[in-house]
Amino acid sequence: MDDTATQTAADTIEGYRGELTGYCYRMLGSYNEAEDAVQEAMVRAWRNLARFEGRSSLRSWLYRIATNVCLDVLAAGRRRALPMDLTEPSPGATPPGAPQDASVWIEPCPGDDPAAAVTAGESVRLAFVAALQYLPPKQRATLILRDVLDFSAREVAELHGSTIASVNSALQRARATMAAHHAYPANPGPRSSDDVRRALAERYATAFARYDMQELHMLLHVDATLCLPPYAKWMRGVTDIQAWLTGPAVDCRGSRLIPTTANDTPAFGQYRRSTDGTGYAPWALQVVEFSGDRIAGITAFRDTDRLFPLFGLPDRVT
Repeated sequence: MDDTATQTAADTIEGYRGELTGYCYRMLGSYNEAEDAVQEAMVRAWRNLARFEGRSSLRSWLYRIATNVCLDVLAAGRRRALPMDLTEPSPGATPPGAPQDASVWIEPCPGDDPAAAVTAGESVRLAFVAALQYLPPKQRATLILRDVLDFSAREVAELHGSTIASVNSALQRARATMAAHHAYPANPGPRSSDDVRRALAERYATAFARYDMQELHMLLHVDATLCLPPYAKWMRGVTDIQAWLTGPAVDCRGSRLIPTTANDTPAFGQYRRSTDGTGYAPWALQVVEFSGDRIAGITAFRDTDRLFPLFGLPDRVT
């Protein structure tokens, strides 16, 4: 590449940071690790830009670099998960036990991912990202590139340095594994419209703040789940969720909820009343998922010190 073309390409690289972060997040299950991986990919790209020969698009070249960075991270074989991937549901009236290390869990990502071409909203759902972690890393990359980002089989073959036949075979195996985990197609239930999700989210926030169990019962799907990373505890069904809220979690009564967006679905920063009575302190990031006209799942992440700044949530409310 001549100097002008190199500078033009360098000016363009930064524009891909957002979509590469979405890709690396799906690969790694961690938003922090995804940001680190993209930064490393950018550094590698800048260092090698003069040797970019244009035999593929700049975008494909960047994805190849990002894929290799992710494969390096995943070489240790560690798999992130949600509580339901590790344990059976437990009664809502029982305490959660000891927390596990943060590196065990799938993490939420702020906002949505408009760069995904095919299943943008669904392919960043927490359950879908968790199911991706069951795939061997190269199969994982193949499925994301083909079915989420709409790369052609030829592009993926060039990216992996393999054949179209091997890409198609890997994609079939990856789809079968995802289907076995009830995550493919990405949405196992009817997709709620944006208006329905917004209305349900508003009703949920009001009901939770009032601790209105009757209204929450009406909003929750009969098989709704509630999980509580970093604890392995999770519950299924309205009865156990209400037993949790009125038992071990009863001090959440009177919480304040501030809306945000996580994994392309409504989410809330939950603040509980401070013990000294001076306002409300961060307690959990609640990510709410929907099926049709009901709430299908709630994941309450307790790592507020890290997550609340990431989601632009205040460190205290009055």
